[in-house]
Amino acid sequence: MPPIWVALPLCLALCTPLQGEVYTALSELEELLDTESVLLKTLHQYISDQEHRIAVLKKHAVDYEREHSIAARDVTNYLSNPINDYLLVKRLTSDWHKTEKLMQDPYYETAMQNLTQYRELLKFPTDEDLTGAATALIRLQDTYKLDTASVARGELNGIQYSTQLSAGDCFELGRQSYNGYDFYHTELWMNEALNRHEQERSNVTVRWEILEYLAYSTFMQGNLKKALDLTIELLSILPNHERALGNLAYYEAALKNGTTEIDKSEQPAAKAASTSLDPEERERYHMLCRNENLMSIHISSKLRCRYTDNNRNPLLLIAPLKEEDAYFSPRIILYRDVLYDNEIEVIKRMAQPRLKRATVQNYKTGELEFADYRISKSAWLKEHEDVVVANVAKRVEAMTGLTTETAEELQVVNYGVGGHYDPHYDFARSEETNAFKSLGTGNRIATVLFYMSDVAQGGATVFPWLGVALQPVKGTAAVWFNLYPSGNGDLRTRHAACPVLQGSKWVCNKWLHEVGQEFRRPCDPKENIQETISR
Repeated sequence: MPPIWVALPLCLALCTPLQGEVYTALSELEELLDTESVLLKTLHQYISDQEHRIAVLKKHAVDYEREHSIAARDVTNYLSNPINDYLLVKRLTSDWHKTEKLMQDPYYETAMQNLTQYRELLKFPTDEDLTGAATALIRLQDTYKLDTASVARGELNGIQYSTQLSAGDCFELGRQSYNGYDFYHTELWMNEALNRHEQERSNVTVRWEILEYLAYSTFMQGNLKKALDLTIELLSILPNHERALGNLAYYEAALKNGTTEIDKSEQPAAKAASTSLDPEERERYHMLCRNENLMSIHISSKLRCRYTDNNRNPLLLIAPLKEEDAYFSPRIILYRDVLYDNEIEVIKRMAQPRLKRATVQNYKTGELEFADYRISKSAWLKEHEDVVVANVAKRVEAMTGLTTETAEELQVVNYGVGGHYDPHYDFARSEETNAFKSLGTGNRIATVLFYMSDVAQGGATVFPWLGVALQPVKGTAAVWFNLYPSGNGDLRTRHAACPVLQGSKWVCNKWLHEVGQEFRRPCDPKENIQETISR
């Protein structure tokens, strides 16, 4: 019989079916600090009340002890005094009733009632948020090749921050990985939890519990001998641990028989990801996120920057745009300082109360749905709502030479913990027949992406097959065409948003559609470029 996999008593998120509304945007996490502030005040008040109650109880105990000691020295003489008799009876009746009431903790119920009200009024994270935050941290670890011990001591990509993880924090990360059947990261984080448990002499986490997770995850990684050793150590602490005893017998038999292959047919399958990336593409994506150069010197040496009025556009004659090449074919252009601080604040202020979990479009049904490969929240702003939004649309027309009459509303996005968006296309491919159907404006011909914040680490927009990485710079806009002049999609524009390692990332997008561009970017009927990609 193989080792037993069990859903250990881990407070699973079965009672919270709602979609996570906190970890998907850093702006939401700011509200949690307000919640924590209220809870701290409640906790301090509860502690103060309890300290006062305990102080009174201690005084009662001292008074009782003093009188009892006097009586014990000469019981007969003590009880011969009627005053002492009265006081003894009083101590064990009315006085003791008061003591019993103090022992009953009258403050607990009030504190719990307050907490119940706070849960209705304040923003609280759910178990899904905990899972999402843990998954994000592990995603950052993988993307940026962060050493487990370095992350635990608060070092992110070579920069030391003040926050460190305790043994309990590491244990929780391992536990979350275990819940997702990710035994590789379970082993990493349980090992770190064990190391920190020994350093801290912590009573928060229990050594045998760490060993239980660690032994099984080690077994699932194919190391039977180590799994056996860990199980033996576990049993030295809890000799009657039923699962460990069963697993011990299995490990010993497997090693005796020379078993090297693990039969996983009876083991739980790992949870499938929402999207499956080509291994080479994922590797290039992660390399670009880590600022590794994938662009040839032949291309990068020809990139230039300039001032432009885009064919003497009236809006740009006095104040031409700062234009910078990012790539030539497909052409990707950066425009610097095209969104101003005061405009950014207006857009963020308008968007913040409307932010909702970002969705992706199901190419089969055309329906919008949540996906774990896109972690952010977004809101949509109409031009007539504010002059700033209208001015952004005019600026988009000046940059692209296209009309925004058929463009989508301005999408504002705030990325959450480890916020990212795996490689994707902005346009609808030929098989995605339902995409944008309801708009009636054709496919997305061009993308204009505005960066509304600087990001300390991570958060780049990368094009894996082009070797292009655009770093978020506040006020900059990136522009590219998604379609060839023939109307076919340009698969080379497949791009991704790297996970935010440190900082807050705000962007806004303006997607322009085909309808209305007939004279601005005429279709070339002779061009019949298929949806192919050169790698």
